[in-house]
Amino acid sequence: MTNDIQSLLNKAIALEPLNIEEGVFLFENASTASLMATANTLRYTHVPGNKVTWIIDRNSNTTNVCIANCKFCNFYRIPGHEEAYITSIEEYKQKIEETFAFGGNQLLLQGGHHPDLGLDYYVKLFKDLKELYPALKLHALGPPEIAHITKLEQSTHHEVLHALKEAGLDSLPGAGAEILNNRVRRLISRGKCTGEEWLEIMRVAHTLDITTSATMMFGHVETNEERMEHLVSIRDIQSLKPDHAKGFLAFIPWPFQDMDTILKKLKRARNTCTGDEYIRMIAMSRIMLPNVINIQASWLTVGKKIAQVCLHAGANDFGSIMIEENVVSAAGASYRFTADGIQNAIKEAGFIPQLRDQQYNERILPDNIKQQELDKSSLTVDV
Repeated sequence: MTNDIQSLLNKAIALEPLNIEEGVFLFENASTASLMATANTLRYTHVPGNKVTWIIDRNSNTTNVCIANCKFCNFYRIPGHEEAYITSIEEYKQKIEETFAFGGNQLLLQGGHHPDLGLDYYVKLFKDLKELYPALKLHALGPPEIAHITKLEQSTHHEVLHALKEAGLDSLPGAGAEILNNRVRRLISRGKCTGEEWLEIMRVAHTLDITTSATMMFGHVETNEERMEHLVSIRDIQSLKPDHAKGFLAFIPWPFQDMDTILKKLKRARNTCTGDEYIRMIAMSRIMLPNVINIQASWLTVGKKIAQVCLHAGANDFGSIMIEENVVSAAGASYRFTADGIQNAIKEAGFIPQLRDQQYNERILPDNIKQQELDKSSLTVDV
C-alpha cells in the first residue's frame, strides 16, 4: 500500500490527473505529512516564490429574499417576510465609498433567488454602479443566480452572461457549488441548479472570457467519493476552457458551518470537520487540480492557525479581509481579520504578504493601509 501511495503522489507531482478512485485512496490512506509535502511541491510548481496573496473586498448582498430554501442557509428570508430587503443604490454608494476608503476596489455582490429580480434589474444595477464608480470591480452573482435569472427570462446562459458582462460584470464567483453531486444537492439545496447546470454555466462563462472561481462546501452529507468527484468535475470543465480564457482562477474549499441550520436541527448533518481534515482537503485540492493555479485557504471558517498550516499544504492565497460578509457568518463563521492582521498572519507562517486584485494581479499597498490599521469599528480584530 505504501508503494501505491507513493506512485500516486509521484503521478500528481508529474501533473498527471488522478481519477476519483485514486483521489479517494490517497485521501483515506496517505499520511497528512505526505499529502502536505506533495501539495506544497505542486504549489511552488504553479506559483513560484514565497508570496502569499490576499485581497481587500466587500461581500454585499443584493437581496436576502430567496426561494431556493437551502437547508444549510440561515441568511435567506421568504418573499414578504418582514426582514426581507433589496439593497438600494444609496446603500451601495455608502458601502462602495467605505470600501474604497479602506483600500479595496471590488464588490463581491451576491444575493438570493428573488422571484421578481430578472435580467433587466441586474443589468441596470451593474450599469448604474459602473457609471457611478468606473474603477469598481464587480465580482458578482454565481451559477445558481445565473440559472435562476435564465429561468425567469426563459433565455439561455450565454445570453444572460453576455448581457451581464456588457453591463459591467468583471468576474463570476464560484458560489453555490456546495457538492456538485445531485444526490447531495437534493438533500441540502434542492431549489438550486443541478451540478451539471452549475458546471455548464461556468463552461459558458469561460467561452465569454469571464474569469471565475470554484468552491466546495464539504463536511455535511457527502461521501469522500463525492468530494473527489467534485474536484474532477472542476478539473474537467477547466480543461475545456478556450486558450484565450483564464477559466477558474482559484479553488476555495471550506467546511460546512452548521450553527442553527435546518440540517443540524433535523439531525441530518453537523460539522465534524477537524483541522487535520481541512488541511488534508486543501492538499487534495492542490493534488487533484493540476490545471487550477490558485488554492485559497478559508480562514473565515477555520481560523488563523489552521489557515496558516494550509499555506504549507498547497494553498498560496489567504483570501480577503472581507469588510462585510453575511451568509457564512450567519451559520457560525466568526473569524475576522484586519489588513494588519492578515499580513501579520501570512508573515508568521513564513511568507511575504502580497495584495492582489480579483485577476490575481499584484497591487501596491494603498497609503492608508501602510500608515494605519483599518477602522476596527467596521472590521473586528483578527483572531
